[in-house]
Amino acid sequence: MTVGTTRELIAAEARRQFMAQGYAATSVRGVAGAAGIDPALVIRHFGSKEQLFLATVDVEGPFAPALAGPLTGMGERLVALVLDERLSGVLRTPYRAMIRATDSAAVREQLVAAMEATLARPLAERLDGPDAELRAHLVAAQVGGLLEALVILEDPAVVDADAAAVARLYGAAVSTLLTPPSG
Repeated sequence: MTVGTTRELIAAEARRQFMAQGYAATSVRGVAGAAGIDPALVIRHFGSKEQLFLATVDVEGPFAPALAGPLTGMGERLVALVLDERLSGVLRTPYRAMIRATDSAAVREQLVAAMEATLARPLAERLDGPDAELRAHLVAAQVGGLLEALVILEDPAVVDADAAAVARLYGAAVSTLLTPPSG
């Protein structure tokens, strides 16, 4: 097995386990065992469990489609995107894995950086008026709150609610930050 192949095998198995079990329940030994290799190879290729996690779990949220188009209706588009079950594997599952591992400073930094790069910064560039950057970060916080209600708390009132109603109501709350405050 080549070095590249071994690294790819480790990464694939680690990603699978982190997504399915979370950070705490995934071990270097477990990843190595499932990959059929010695645990020392995991450390050799990635350095530590934390570095393995950071290299294999990606939360680059798929927000670009919701950010396209006019600001009017953007809040509802963002919420609808978060609620879209088809995006669970690229948004909800990685977010859950990251949140469960936030006792690690490096993981927290990566999560903040991902929300900054994929949501807050592109949104801030589109907003007019005072406090555009702060308002964009508050929108990202609202999106994070909705994700938490869905994938961490699994709040039945939110999970079982009509998606169109949640998009309409929560989207309206998000939209208040997209327009500069008057006076």
